[in-house]
Amino acid sequence: MIEYKTKEEIELIRNSSLLVAKTLAEVARNIRPGISTKMLNDVAESFILDHKATPGFKGYKGFPATLCTSPNEVIVHGIPSDRELKDGEIVSIDCGVLLDGFYGDSAYTFVIGEIPDSLRRLLKVTYQCLYKGIEYAVVGNSLGDISATIQRHAEDAGFSVVRELVGHGLGRNLHEAPEVPNYGKKGRGLKLKEGLVIAIEPMINFGKRNIVQEKDGWTIRTADRKPSAHYEHTVAVGKEKPVVLSTFEYIEEALQANSNYVFFKF
Repeated sequence: MIEYKTKEEIELIRNSSLLVAKTLAEVARNIRPGISTKMLNDVAESFILDHKATPGFKGYKGFPATLCTSPNEVIVHGIPSDRELKDGEIVSIDCGVLLDGFYGDSAYTFVIGEIPDSLRRLLKVTYQCLYKGIEYAVVGNSLGDISATIQRHAEDAGFSVVRELVGHGLGRNLHEAPEVPNYGKKGRGLKLKEGLVIAIEPMINFGKRNIVQEKDGWTIRTADRKPSAHYEHTVAVGKEKPVVLSTFEYIEEALQANSNYVFFKF
């Protein structure tokens, strides 16, 4: 059952989503070759707790950490560890918080040092997929309009779209109806109404779309072990235009100021 949100509830989700953005900006200030994903997780957890909020992922269905840290061929749900990030890698970092009874959720794929142009192109296309999908989060459109737009842009660029993992509604719960696939057909599915809040999160693979779950029960990687990129925003469906409740602005400002980070603008 879909729970449509009031304007007041949407503002509370915005507050949670902005705290996620600020948390990921703290990660952005610290990310560099040689840092472990566990250290980044500790930075994020401390920041969230200092702001009187609760890490949204920690303990969710048993997940053991505040962040999902997913390097290279890991698509999503990577568990932070003592493994150090290396020059030439990418890492998707997904974060959620619970603040004043409502969740926020967002993800950003970071680069570590210098990466090949082919990998930059994967990140650029995935980033574009997110914003192209968001454009259709308007009253009167269908969920399939978002999904089809993401799929077409990714596949036209020669990449593949993960099918088994999707975006989702959110509010008082981290995952609510409806599911938001990154593939589909225009005009199909749920008709979008004001008050719907969804997390749109393209997961785009460099190689084939097939996935594998690791033995830890969480980590999802590409079957061919080629890289995957992931970006996510929390979005409210608007009457005339979408309302993006999360932001990458804080993250990208922090990255530009990070002397250990090779920042490039899409």
